[in-house]
Amino acid sequence: MVIWFGKICALILLLITVAAGYAGAEGERIAEVRVSGNRRIESDAIRNALMIKAGDLLYLDKVDADVRAVYKLGHFQDVKAETTPGDKGLILTYTVSERPVVRDVKIEGNKELSAEKIKEALEVKPNSIYSAKDLARSIRKIKKLYADEGYYLAEVESATEKRGDTDLKVVLKITEGKKILIQELLFTGNKSFTRRKLKGLMETTEDWWLSWLTGAGVYKEEVLKNDMALIADFYFNNGYVNVKVAEPRVELLPDKRGLQVQIDIREGDQYRAGSIDFKGDLLEKSEELSKKLKLKSGEIFSRAILRNDVFILTDVYADQGYAFANVNPVTRVNPEAKTVDITFDMEKGDKVYIDRITIAGNPKTRDKVVRRELKLAEGDLYSGTGLKKSKQNLMNLGFFEEVTIATERGSADNRLNLKVDVKEKPTGTFSIGAGYSSLDGFIGQGSVQQSNFFGLGLKANASASIGGKSSTYSFGLTDPYFLDSKWTVGADLYRSQRDYIDYTRRAIGGDLKAGYLISDTLSTFWIYKYEQKEIFNLSQAFILSKQEFEPTSTTSSITASVTSNNTDYRMDPTTGTMSTLSAEFAGLGGTSRYARYIGEATYFTPLVWNSVFSVRGVLGHIQGLGKDIPIDEKFYLGGINTLRGFGGRTVSPYKIVDSRSDVNATNAVIRSYTGGTTEAIFTAEITMPLLKEAGLKGVLFFDTGNSYDKPSQMFSVMRSSYGFGVRWFSPIGPLRLEYGIPLNPREGIDSRSGKIEFSIGSFF
Repeated sequence: MVIWFGKICALILLLITVAAGYAGAEGERIAEVRVSGNRRIESDAIRNALMIKAGDLLYLDKVDADVRAVYKLGHFQDVKAETTPGDKGLILTYTVSERPVVRDVKIEGNKELSAEKIKEALEVKPNSIYSAKDLARSIRKIKKLYADEGYYLAEVESATEKRGDTDLKVVLKITEGKKILIQELLFTGNKSFTRRKLKGLMETTEDWWLSWLTGAGVYKEEVLKNDMALIADFYFNNGYVNVKVAEPRVELLPDKRGLQVQIDIREGDQYRAGSIDFKGDLLEKSEELSKKLKLKSGEIFSRAILRNDVFILTDVYADQGYAFANVNPVTRVNPEAKTVDITFDMEKGDKVYIDRITIAGNPKTRDKVVRRELKLAEGDLYSGTGLKKSKQNLMNLGFFEEVTIATERGSADNRLNLKVDVKEKPTGTFSIGAGYSSLDGFIGQGSVQQSNFFGLGLKANASASIGGKSSTYSFGLTDPYFLDSKWTVGADLYRSQRDYIDYTRRAIGGDLKAGYLISDTLSTFWIYKYEQKEIFNLSQAFILSKQEFEPTSTTSSITASVTSNNTDYRMDPTTGTMSTLSAEFAGLGGTSRYARYIGEATYFTPLVWNSVFSVRGVLGHIQGLGKDIPIDEKFYLGGINTLRGFGGRTVSPYKIVDSRSDVNATNAVIRSYTGGTTEAIFTAEITMPLLKEAGLKGVLFFDTGNSYDKPSQMFSVMRSSYGFGVRWFSPIGPLRLEYGIPLNPREGIDSRSGKIEFSIGSFF
C-alpha cells in the first residue's frame, strides 16, 4: 500500500509539473519533439514509445499518456515533459532520468551456502537494471534457501554503492545464525491414531542424532503443507469423512534451540460404507458390477478405495469400447447411522474405434517391432486394458526408457487416433576389461551384446571371458518373433571350461531353440542341445573316493518348458508371479542317459518406500535312464545363485576320505562332493532403492535349501543363511555384491562369519 501510495503521489506531482510546464499552451501546434537526459538508451527507442509527433496539437492527456509509455519501457526512474517556445512553434521536451545499472552483486557472510547457489536464486543480476522490487524478492528467496537448510533465523541486509552516475554495486550481507531444527511435533485432537502413527505419515521429521547425515528436522513450508494433506487423506481413508486438519503452528522454542510444530486435528466420527447402488447406462446387472468393487457395504469407508473403484468401473466400460465413459460416485452421508451411501451414476457415451496409429521417437527400432507389441490395431474397438497392456509390453522389451501412448480425435467423433511416443535407450553393449568373481577368481573378459539387432528386435551376443578358474566363449542369435509370428527361434554355439572342487569340466556344443507365445502370460519353449564333454584334472579326494565317471562323453538332449509370467515389468518386477516347469531328456544319441525335472516359482509384491518383497522356490530331480547319472549333471548348491554364505558347489552329498590310507597323502581328512539327485531351494528377499537414478539397490535376504541323494530325503536337513548386499544395473550388466552368513554352518566346511559373494551377470 505504501509503494502504491507513493506512486500515486509522484504521478500527481508529475502532472502538476507537466501542467505548469505548458500552462496556457493547450491546443497549440508542436513544432519539435525532443528527448534529453538519456545516456545508455537511444533517443529513437524513446521516440518510438511516443504518440505525439511534430505537427500535432498539444493536449494534456496525450502528453500524460506518452509519459506513462516511456515509464513502461522500464529503463527510467523519472520522466518529465516541458514545453518551451521556439521560432516555429512549441518545443516539447521529454527529460528522462535513467535507472541505474547493477554492475556487481557481492555476497558477504555466507558459510553454509555457496555464493553460486545464492546467486542462482537472485532476481538482481549483474548488468541488469536496478529494481527495488527485484531486490526485495531476492532477499526473500535467500531467506527461503536458508530456511530449507534449517537456518530459520537467517537475516539478509542489503546496501547499494554508487560506482558512477548510472552504475551500482549491490551488497547482500547475510547473518546465518545457528541451525534451527524441529525439536517437537505435537498433535492435538488425535484420539483414534497415535502420535507415532501420524508422524510416520509425514515427510517432516524431528531432529535426532543422525540429522547431520539424513537432513531430518529441517522445516520446509511446502513439505509441511503436503504432510497436512497426507494426514487428512489418511483419516479420509479410514472412515473419518468430516476430519479437519488445521494449518500447522510453527513456533520458536523459548530457549531458541529449535522449532515446535503443533498440528490440531478434529477427527469427527468414523463412517462405514452404507448402501451401494448403480444407475444410468448399465452394461451389466448391479449385482455383477458390485462384485468388481473393492469397497463393500458395511466396511469402513475409504476415499482411496472409492477412487480406485471408479477406475475399475471405468475400465469395465472402456474394455467394451466406451472410451469416454463417465462414472460419477454420488455419496450421501447419514450422520445418525454413521454411514455413507454410494450411488455410481454410469454414463457410457458412444462406442469408439481406433482410427490411425502413429509411432514416433524410434529412429532405430522398426515400426513393426513396436506395432506387434500393441494390443490394439487400426479398426479395433477401443480397450482401456489393451492400452495399458500395450505400454507394458513395450517397456518389457527393454528397448525404451519411456513409452507414452496418447489418444486424440480421429476422423469422426467415435474414432480415436493413437500416438505411440517412445524414447529409445542403448540396447547394445561392448565391454572389455577385468574383474573378480568369488566363484571364478580373477577374470578377463570381452563381450558384444545387442538386444535390438538391426532394429528388428533380434537378440545377438558374442562374448569371451578368461579367468583363473574358468573360460567361456559363446555366440548366439535369437529372433523372438520369427517371420513376424508368435514363434521364437534361435541358436547358440559355445565352448566353456571351469575348474570345480574335484575336477575340471570342458564342454563344446551348441543348441537350437524354439518357443511359442500361447497368451500374454503363458509361453512354451523347447531346446535341443548337443555337447561334447571332458572331465580331467581330478582332485586327490575324487580319486580316493573311487567315484564312477566317464572322462569323455556326449550329451544329446531336448528340454521342454512352460512358463507363466504376469509380472508388471519383466526387467525388474515389483508385483506378480513367474513360474516355470521344465523337463530335459538326454538320450537322443550321445552317451549320456538321464531325465531332469525342475519346477520354479517366484512371487513379487510391493512394500513401503518403493521396496519389493519376493519369495522364490525351486524343486529339482534328476534320474538315470539305464545308466548312472553323469557326475557333472547332478545338483550342487552353494554360492551366489543358490545358497549364499556357503561355498560354491559344497552343499551336496559327499564322501569323507581319510587320506592316511594313501602313502603319498597328508594326514588331513578331506571330502569328495558327489552331487545330489534332488534339490530344494527357497529364497526370500527385500530389495529397496538406494540411488534410484543410478539403478543402485540394497537387498536383505534369507536362503534355505539342500541337495539330497534320494527324493525321500527332501527337506530332512535344510541349510540356511541370511545376509545383505547391493545390486547395480551397471553398463556391463547387473552387478551383485552380497554378504551371506550361514545359520547352521557345517563343521570344517563353512565359515561361521560368512563370506562375500560377487558376480556380474543376470539376476536369478
